[in-house]
Amino acid sequence: MLLDTASLYYRAYFGVPDSVRAPDGTPVNAVRGLLDFIGRLVQDHRPDDLVACMDADWRPHWRVELIPSYKAHRVAVETETGPDEEETPDTLAPQVPIIEAALDAFGIARVGVAGYEADDVIGTLTARATGPVDIVTGDRDLYQLVDDAKARRVLYPLKGVGTLQVTDEAWLREKYGVDGPGYADLALLRGDPSDGLPGVPGVGEKTAAKLLDAYGDLAGILAAVADPTSKLTPTQRKRLDEARPYLAVAPKVVQVARDVPLPAFDPALPAAPAHQDVVDALGHRWGLGGAVARLTTALRP
Repeated sequence: MLLDTASLYYRAYFGVPDSVRAPDGTPVNAVRGLLDFIGRLVQDHRPDDLVACMDADWRPHWRVELIPSYKAHRVAVETETGPDEEETPDTLAPQVPIIEAALDAFGIARVGVAGYEADDVIGTLTARATGPVDIVTGDRDLYQLVDDAKARRVLYPLKGVGTLQVTDEAWLREKYGVDGPGYADLALLRGDPSDGLPGVPGVGEKTAAKLLDAYGDLAGILAAVADPTSKLTPTQRKRLDEARPYLAVAPKVVQVARDVPLPAFDPALPAAPAHQDVVDALGHRWGLGGAVARLTTALRP
């Protein structure tokens, strides 16, 4: 089980009231929400391995070089040497170090790699896996990793932590008319304002799905643009032809990396907190006793 950690603690932050606070008044709603979410996932799915994948760089320079608008509207501070700072709610940013400390204290593997997003870590771990993989994320970009033949699916939270949409190929085909790899082509054709991806002007989700159904993939669509006998409308042909510079680089931006150099780590789901004293101290310091106890109970075999 691979967790898209940032997307889950963002959901926890907005899903748990900010009246949930530590004894000193510091909001800890995202921390409590994420710990409870993990506890529920462990309880319901009992994975052999559990990895909290982290955004060491939420806006990698190599993606920005290809498409400068990539996540540009979410930049709070540009930096010369490291990752740009992302706009984050004032009361969420201070909770992230507490989340990281809690994951480490429980012994839940936490993996991030400089220059890559959590999506890329997830893509690499999925590519390396020899058995079934459940990806837990609130980011539809990871639908591209769905693969029924290899038992790769996405668990997408709909309401809180109790309702998860199980995304497999059948669901993708019914909803979007594509399979996992086809979802990446669909996304880059239609664009995604939340990620600063412009897409092809005039090509929305339904048109993109129809083009992919007719021509198979992006390469097939571009071949149709060059084929005067293809059934593209003149407008579609013109727009796709004009978008060639974007379409030449968009796949590398949209597709998750599958070859990230990962550090050595132990992905095994712990049967008990690795550092019980630290867990107890965090629970006391931040008023998280209930969440800590629930996750501890969920981890027991």
